[in-house]
Amino acid sequence: MSLEPDALLMSLIDRVAAREEAALKALYELTSPKLYGLSLRVVRNSEWAEDALQDTFLQIWRTAPDYRASLSPPMAWLGLIVRSRSLDLLRRRKAERDHLTDTMDETMAETLESDSPNPMDTSLASQQAWALHQCLGKLENKQREVVSLAYLRDLSHGELAQQLKLPLGTVKTWIRRGLDQLRQCMARFA
Repeated sequence: MSLEPDALLMSLIDRVAAREEAALKALYELTSPKLYGLSLRVVRNSEWAEDALQDTFLQIWRTAPDYRASLSPPMAWLGLIVRSRSLDLLRRRKAERDHLTDTMDETMAETLESDSPNPMDTSLASQQAWALHQCLGKLENKQREVVSLAYLRDLSHGELAQQLKLPLGTVKTWIRRGLDQLRQCMARFA
């Protein structure tokens, strides 16, 4: 059977449309090297090109009845299908990579997110502690003692007044004045 190449391909496509598996096999053997090469140029990965070629021939099997020789030469029609399947495969792979990347980003964020201090937090806390120590040193002894007891031992004003045997009003005044002085002093370090 010495048909012209286009005529042979059209004949095979017509037989595929009639659901002849032997015709699909013959069409594959005749066109797969060129179609694989086209797919490989699109996807740039031999394994992906093979997958796209397989998808192409499944598509040919399904759509062969729709082929119209008057609209397109057979090799152009086949090339269009393989190009389309190759681009679809690239989009799918990109979507999978994007999803994987998003999943990895979320996992990394969850892993890295913690309540433990990072070096920046530690440095800042150290600077603030040094500044607080400097400012506490500038308070009068009585104010420093009252403020320290109130905040370090978490004592109420009433408990402080009892412990220091001082009137409640005096304790409140010393704490208020001491905190005001601390606030002004710490503002210089901020």
